[in-house]
Amino acid sequence: MAEKNTITLKKAKRWTKRWRKMEDSYNDHQHCRAFNIPLIDLQEVTKEPGVASVRGYIGVEKQIIEGETVFTEKLIIVGVNAQGKDMISSKDGETLDDDSGRIFDATQPCPDLCDDSSPLNG
Repeated sequence: MAEKNTITLKKAKRWTKRWRKMEDSYNDHQHCRAFNIPLIDLQEVTKEPGVASVRGYIGVEKQIIEGETVFTEKLIIVGVNAQGKDMISSKDGETLDDDSGRIFDATQPCPDLCDDSSPLNG
């Protein structure tokens, strides 16, 4: 059973591909400065057997809200083994293999979830 904040490989690939495609023009009109990462998500990814570190991929989710296209920055988190390899695998390139790790997305971009008093947010 997947945890609440996991996402599919297909969704993660779509978001990261969109980020790479849009990045040079995207940052001209977006204001993402940071990501808030719930502690439970870091705990869940690091409790996977063999995790030596975690890696964060930047992605962009596209949604249609009230007829308007809205893009939301995402930080996609995966476990990384001692050899520096992402601990996810996919034979078909679209879905995770049954014995593969998990892909987490529970991050919230700043803005809106910011610390306005932080010297890093100035």
